[in-house]
Amino acid sequence: MPRAWNRFWRLVALYMPKRLYARSLIIVIAPMILLQSVVAFVFMERHWQTVTQRLSQATVRDIAAIIDMMETYPHDADYANIIRIAQDRMQLKVDLLPPDPLPPPGPKPFFSILDEILSAEITRQINRPYWIDTVGNSNIVEVRIQLEGKVLRVFVRRSQAYASNTHIFLIWMVGTSLVLLMIAIPFLRNQIRPILTLAEAAESFGKGRPMPRDFRPRGAEEVRRAGFAFIQMRERIERQIEQRTAMLTGVSHDLRTILTRFKLQLALAGGKTETKAALDQDIDDMQSMLEGYLAFARGEASEDPGRFDLGAYFQKLGEEAALRKCKLSTTLVGDPDMHVRPNAFARLLSNVIGNAFRYAKTVEINANHGRGSLVVTIDDNGPGVPPDKREEVFKPFLRLDQARNLDASGTGLGLSIARDIARSHGGDITLEDSPLGGLRAIITVPA
Repeated sequence: MPRAWNRFWRLVALYMPKRLYARSLIIVIAPMILLQSVVAFVFMERHWQTVTQRLSQATVRDIAAIIDMMETYPHDADYANIIRIAQDRMQLKVDLLPPDPLPPPGPKPFFSILDEILSAEITRQINRPYWIDTVGNSNIVEVRIQLEGKVLRVFVRRSQAYASNTHIFLIWMVGTSLVLLMIAIPFLRNQIRPILTLAEAAESFGKGRPMPRDFRPRGAEEVRRAGFAFIQMRERIERQIEQRTAMLTGVSHDLRTILTRFKLQLALAGGKTETKAALDQDIDDMQSMLEGYLAFARGEASEDPGRFDLGAYFQKLGEEAALRKCKLSTTLVGDPDMHVRPNAFARLLSNVIGNAFRYAKTVEINANHGRGSLVVTIDDNGPGVPPDKREEVFKPFLRLDQARNLDASGTGLGLSIARDIARSHGGDITLEDSPLGGLRAIITVPA
C-alpha cells in the first residue's frame, strides 16, 4: 500500500506544473471547481429533479382530471365548458382530435429529465396510450392521450411541468466564481512576484553579479523576512570577503617586505655564487607562492561584471599556441559576447587552457553558447590525469606524482583558482577522458 501511494504521488509530481504560480492557481481553482461540481450535482439531483417531478405530477393530475370530467359528463358533445375550465383555471390549452393513430415516438432529447419524469407520471396516473413532444417548441410541451373515439391534445407551458429557472442558479454560480477568480488571480500574482524577485536576486548574487537596484523585501511577512535575511547574509558574506582580502593584503605586504630585505642582504653579502643562486631561487619561489595564494584567497569577487568577447580571446589563444608550438583548433557556436567578470573569466580559461598547452601538442577547444549557458570543452593529447585523481587536482597546493603534474611550474593553485572562479559564476569544471587520448576539461557557466 505505501508503495502504491508513493507511486501515485510520483505520477502527480510528474504531471504537476513546475512553477509556483501555476501550482498556486491549481490550489485556488481546483477546490472551487470541486465544490461547484458537488453543489451542482446535489442541486440537480435533489432540488431540480424533485421540483420537476412535483410540477409534472401536478400537470398530469390536471390532465387526468380533464379526462375524468370528459368521461363523467359525456352529454357535452363539444366539451366547451371543460375546455374553458381547463384554459381558465388550469392554464391548459385543450383540443380534441379525430381518433387517428398517435404519431411515432420522436427522438429523445439529450437532457431528458422532463421527458422521463412526465412519461412516468402519465403512465402511473392515466395509464393510456400517449405521445409527448418536449423538443419541438422550447416553451410548449405537447401531450396527446388516446381516448375512446378521440384523441385529447393538451398544450402545457414548459414552466408548468419543469423547473425552468435552474439556469439562473448556474449563471450565479459560474458568475460569482469568475468574479472571485478575477480577484484572486491578481492578488496571487502580487504575492508570488516578491518570491520571484528574491530568487532572481539570490541567483544574481550566486553568479557574482550585483543585486538588482530595485530589490527590496515585499509581500507577505514570511517573504519579507526571507528577503531581509538574504540581504543580511549577503552583507555578511561581502564584509567577510573584504576583511579576508584586507588581512591577506596586509600579510602579503609584510611578507614582501621581508622577502625584499632577504634579497637585499643576499646581494650585499658575499659568499659562493651557487649558494646565493639557490637562496635567490627559494626567495622567488616563496614570492610566487605568496602571490598565488593571495590570488586564490582573494579571487575576483570585487570585479564588476562586464562584456567578455570569447571570439577575440580565441584569437589571442592562436598566437599563444603558435609561440608554444602547439596545434590549436577552436570552434565557437552561438553569441561570442558574454556577461561575466571579464578578468576573472579570462584567468579561468587561461589556467585550464595553459595546462593543456604545457602538457600536450594538440589542443581542441569547442565552445557552445546558447540556452542560457556556456559550455567550453578543452581536449588535448597529453598524458592525462588518473580517474581517481581528477577531483583531488582541484585541491589547493596539490601536485601529482604520476602522469600529468598539473601546474608543476607554479604553486599548485591554477585549477583551484579556476574552479573557484567558475563556481562564483554559478558554474563548475569537470575532468574526463579525451577522445584525443589525453584529458578533457569541461567548463560550464550560466550566461
